[in-house]
Amino acid sequence: MNQIELETLLKNLLKTSRETEWLEFKKNNYNPAEIGERISALSNSANVKGKDYGYLVFGVDNDTLEVVGTKFSPKTLKKGNEEVEHWLAQRLNPRIDFSIFEFSYNGKEVVLFKIPAAINKPTSFSNEDYIRVGSITRKLKDFPEKERLIWNNSQKKCFEKMVAKKGLELDEVLELLDFSSYFTLTGQQLPSKKENFLDVMAQDGLVVKDGLKYDITNLGALLFAKNVKVFETIKRKAVRVIQYKGKNRVETVKEQEGGLGYAVGFTRLIDYINNQLPSNEEVTKALRKERKMYPEIAIRELVANALIHQDLSVRGAGSIVEIFTDRIEITNPGAPLIDVDRFIDHSPQSRNEDLASFMRRIKICEERGSGIDKVIFHIELFQLPAPRFEAADKFTKVILYAPAKLSSMKKEDRIRACYQHSCLKFVSNDKMSNTSLRERFAIKTENYPMASRIIADTVKAGLIKPDNPEQRKHAKYIPFWA
Repeated sequence: MNQIELETLLKNLLKTSRETEWLEFKKNNYNPAEIGERISALSNSANVKGKDYGYLVFGVDNDTLEVVGTKFSPKTLKKGNEEVEHWLAQRLNPRIDFSIFEFSYNGKEVVLFKIPAAINKPTSFSNEDYIRVGSITRKLKDFPEKERLIWNNSQKKCFEKMVAKKGLELDEVLELLDFSSYFTLTGQQLPSKKENFLDVMAQDGLVVKDGLKYDITNLGALLFAKNVKVFETIKRKAVRVIQYKGKNRVETVKEQEGGLGYAVGFTRLIDYINNQLPSNEEVTKALRKERKMYPEIAIRELVANALIHQDLSVRGAGSIVEIFTDRIEITNPGAPLIDVDRFIDHSPQSRNEDLASFMRRIKICEERGSGIDKVIFHIELFQLPAPRFEAADKFTKVILYAPAKLSSMKKEDRIRACYQHSCLKFVSNDKMSNTSLRERFAIKTENYPMASRIIADTVKAGLIKPDNPEQRKHAKYIPFWA
């Protein structure tokens, strides 16, 4: 926000004539722990009151609402050896993307915290939820009716439908969104009058007409922004691609952050990632040619999944693609909604159905439920180790591994590959056998017993089971969930 926007915002906040559940004024009381509690309280109270943001303003007398100035400077304040902004962010859950602005107003120094309303669940600080009751900060657990209201509001409030920029003229919207790409990607003819551009885009929820003005939704900005940085609600949702020199994060070769919306920039993003990947020389009967180490369709599908399934309420984080010499890690914020062992067979559950639906419509990702199948199929076709799917409280990660000999794989890697192979066979209306697993690993004749050992280890791990326990010869195997 620029100086004029900040001054206008402060004037509007002062017009409230008093503190509210979503607005608090202070002079110089800037204890970091208390600030964290108030961020939690204001975020949750903004949700309850139907506001997009809560505000904590330093430099205003809370009784008279006179701008008196403050000595507080959060950009220089530290908690221990840690910058206070980072210290606060680390203790918030979810890590909401609050903003801090320091500016002068009529010659007085003012500090303004702009705090997003809680979306998917109450915002906590140091594992405790807070709420504003009148002008007092209290623990949310003491007000169960307000907690229920936050959960109910969160279920109704969809991030994609929320407003990214409000009250714009038609030309301002067309300046911010790549409308020509929208019509090209959706296969629609560009209307003859620009006044009709936004009428068509509104049908997909990208913009909303508000009287004579227009609002750009988060969905519209996420997909078609010419520059995501100008949209405060999604500016940290750009995909970062980081290439490292070796097998760890000690030395970075290069780092690139996307600036376009997902629909506009997806093809360029995939091309950029593939251009950073090593190639293998493949010898055919007639010529030598280079083949990328990883199948492009796997990269494409997994990056698309990271975008679609990310938890958009975690506003301080976006999807990351990290390239090492021996692997690629693709990470998105938010724990998966289904068990990682069921990624191959289970119909995906998306937090962001509007985003997912539109990206399927413009062929950025596969139809529902078929994407991970194709990833595993092409990983096997390239004779690569099985990918690893990891889940944690705040992120989901997929790891693709560079080529490796079966003899150099760990036992857990072989078991994972065997399980995924059985899943792929089952969803293809087939069943895994000793023969199919030998083909998967390209096991030579003299090493046939190795396939039997891998199957036995995977059965013992509880990931596969015999299709017919009575059948010993030419046995078939199916996943544990089948």
